[in-house]
Amino acid sequence: MSKHIGSSLDDFLKEEGIYEETQALAIKEVVVWQLTEAMEKQSLSKTRLAAMLKTSRSQVDRLLDPKRDVTLSTLQRAAALVGRKVQIELV
Repeated sequence: MSKHIGSSLDDFLKEEGIYEETQALAIKEVVVWQLTEAMEKQSLSKTRLAAMLKTSRSQVDRLLDPKRDVTLSTLQRAAALVGRKVQIELV
């Protein structure tokens, strides 16, 4: 009988000591998905976004990689270019 039967996924992740890490990755994945969707809607390539951000294509690749950390200001600039904005809320 597993000690995890009946517990929530959050409880399991906390017990394993990876809750914060998995939460952060999930949030990044959603943000990257939203940014990618907005880019596709506008037919905006990574190369064009890089030019608009005045940066390199490899920097845009890092921005769109949920396993990489990006600065809030970079994310805000990219979001603005695709007609979106970043909203952060502490709960």
